[in-house]
Amino acid sequence: MEESLNRTVKDVPFTAAVITICDQRAKEERIEESGSAAVQMLREEGYEVVETIAIPNEPDTLKKELIRLADQRGVDLIITSGGTGFSVTDRTPEITMEVADRNAPGIAEYIRMRSVEITEKAMLGRGVSVLRKGTLIINLPGSAKAVRESLDFISHTLDHGLGILRGSASKYDWKKIDFGGWE
Repeated sequence: MEESLNRTVKDVPFTAAVITICDQRAKEERIEESGSAAVQMLREEGYEVVETIAIPNEPDTLKKELIRLADQRGVDLIITSGGTGFSVTDRTPEITMEVADRNAPGIAEYIRMRSVEITEKAMLGRGVSVLRKGTLIINLPGSAKAVRESLDFISHTLDHGLGILRGSASKYDWKKIDFGGWE
């Protein structure tokens, strides 16, 4: 019985939500570009994207949406795009940390490390990656190009981490992960 239940959990696609954070002026352009880029890549990877929303760069609104998507919708993955720069209104990482149960810094660190190979400006990115209950939340930059690059860097390993969160993968199942030579 347990084996068939586990097989069923493994066969259910991971769910995702995409939140685009932007000021009113850039709202339409951002939804069309960075949000759409994230949705397209997630769907190509087999995720069921259950919500795509654009919100103003307001901390209370972001906090409410992150909590709602994690606690009420129970999505496996939340991708945010925007609000990770140096502007005084860019508060996405701080709000994301406020709602976190646990930090998962390796994902954001890896994105920055790989992004610096493309542009040195990536070192200015402040995005974080955290866990809230069974949800992984990852902050990405606001440009469509950076969203595509970032998701491309991490997509090959996300399923394993999400599987552990869901209980359908073992943290000791290393044979399924490509470590790029780190065996």
